[in-house]
Amino acid sequence: MSGAASESWIPSTRADSGRGFGLDHLPIGSFAAEGRGRRLGIRIGDEVLDLSRAEEAGLFSSLGEHERMTLREPVLNALLALGSHAWSRVWDRTRELLSAPCGTLREHPDRGSIMLPVWGVSMRVPAHIGDYTDFYASLHHATNVGSMFRPDNPLLPNWKHVPIGYHGRGSSIVPTGTPVRRPSGQRKPPDATEPLFGPSQSMDHELELGFLVGPGNAQGQPLTMDEASQRIFGVMLVNDWSARDIQAWEYQPLGPFLAKNFATSVAGWVTPISALNAAKRPGPPRSAGDPAPMPYLSSPSDWGLDIDVQVWIQSALMREKGMAAVQLSSGNYGDMFWTPSQMLAHHASGGCNMQPGDLFASGTISGPTKGSRGCMLELTWRGAEPMALPDGTERKFLLDGDEVTLRGSAPGCAGGRLSLGECTGRIEPACAANG
Repeated sequence: MSGAASESWIPSTRADSGRGFGLDHLPIGSFAAEGRGRRLGIRIGDEVLDLSRAEEAGLFSSLGEHERMTLREPVLNALLALGSHAWSRVWDRTRELLSAPCGTLREHPDRGSIMLPVWGVSMRVPAHIGDYTDFYASLHHATNVGSMFRPDNPLLPNWKHVPIGYHGRGSSIVPTGTPVRRPSGQRKPPDATEPLFGPSQSMDHELELGFLVGPGNAQGQPLTMDEASQRIFGVMLVNDWSARDIQAWEYQPLGPFLAKNFATSVAGWVTPISALNAAKRPGPPRSAGDPAPMPYLSSPSDWGLDIDVQVWIQSALMREKGMAAVQLSSGNYGDMFWTPSQMLAHHASGGCNMQPGDLFASGTISGPTKGSRGCMLELTWRGAEPMALPDGTERKFLLDGDEVTLRGSAPGCAGGRLSLGECTGRIEPACAANG
């Protein structure tokens, strides 16, 4: 993405709107709308550019054929496979069409079918996600969780040497707004002698950033740090829902399984990495005594991201009383110990072949203060310190009817802030057959 123009002819992008979806952002997603099937769109202000209709109208004729054809796809995978040079050409042309000096789209006779109001579209998962990996990249989160279960040894010896992750379930990734059914599984209450099967009693959210992979690598061929950096297309908010009581029973010796595979919510809008150039920061400094990253995890051009993130909650009773959602926590992605490029380079270091549309997520984003903890497990310290809600109830973990919304923002290349697309999900009761 080249330098962003400062003004668009779209009214809702004016400086006083404060929405964070201007010309220096242009997030992309997959959507459906009345009268047209699933397709790709780029958001500008409160409107969505239907890329398929725009391409059919000849508005992207300056691009190569392969680039144009990817705009007619219902998901991002074909565009992701083309790489960063093609991405730049698509976004440069889009920015030109939407900038104030250009009348090509503004005066087009079919503009009404090419541009749609954002309230008239329904977001889908932006890509066909063949594989999903969730990391554990926050030092604060890992230390907090370790302190609960291993007070004398909270951080395991390998943690600062290697990015820790587990293989998630691509088939249960759902778009923002999709209800999330409480899972059932085996759990062993502290006072029980034997495990039992039933609905989780410790449902939790996890505030994360997800990263979509562009061009892949051949099986057996690792990625350097610089190659990994070039293969990250964009970021979106991710809620990796967790059933903590099921997790506590099943995670030894091989890690999470049913506690994580029932649902992962993703935002509908993907912010291109190129729109986050003003948010890029050097990787987090290491403390005295910390091991230096191994050579395959080191690069002088590595970067972290200055992205503010928040978690909001609205209970069923709050909705009944007309009460707005309240903020549970607020943190910053810059507090993470491992960078996106380190996570991707490590993922491929053993020869794993990444593919366009693969998703990897950061793990819970937590900071050094209680108010910056990114999940209920930490916020309530495993239920020992319940949180009060304005409806007069308390939460140790999430209850049925609770709606959790993740929000984020980052400095924009043209000044001001970009708003990441929200990620929302509401807990529904467990399936009756398992209740």
